[in-house]
Amino acid sequence: MGGGLPNILSRNAIAHNNKIIKKGNIMKKTHNNKNGFTLIELIIVMVILGIMAAVAVPKYLDSIANAEASAEDAVITSIRGGLKQAANNSLLANGRASWPTNPFDALSKNADNEVDLAGYTTDGDMANTDGEWTFIDNNNGTGTITHQRADNSRYTWAYSSGVQEDDTDSGDDTAIGTLGPRVKYVATTEEG
Repeated sequence: MGGGLPNILSRNAIAHNNKIIKKGNIMKKTHNNKNGFTLIELIIVMVILGIMAAVAVPKYLDSIANAEASAEDAVITSIRGGLKQAANNSLLANGRASWPTNPFDALSKNADNEVDLAGYTTDGDMANTDGEWTFIDNNNGTGTITHQRADNSRYTWAYSSGVQEDDTDSGDDTAIGTLGPRVKYVATTEEG
């Protein structure tokens, strides 16, 4: 037989899909095709997907929490920078460094002279909507910055404006304040 076929093929045989069949059997179906997956194959795939989901979902939730913490850190860093600038401005104008009563007043303002921070409200209550930032003023130079995350958890930062010029007769003991670390807020039973 010509055409480059190996010599092992006889004249009465044809090569078809790497199988040798005789001419008389050409009409017989030679493929044993599977149309779909067996039940065990589907179960194995479902188990693998379940394991992947069990590993991936907690990592995804952790990444969301880390992203929210990073966003909070960025806002607090901006407030700290604004407070340093406010202290420098006060030092230049009055000869003494001091911080504002409300730490958000140290942030930049928009065209309407409002604090330029998405989610900032002046209601004076604990943050209670996703992404909300508030300042609770204790009316004694101290207060609490609050923020609510998308998962409804709340975090607070203790704030003290320090000793202001108008706190003493002479103003000589004026001092800048403090901004504490992030603390997870836990509601008490009276608050609901």
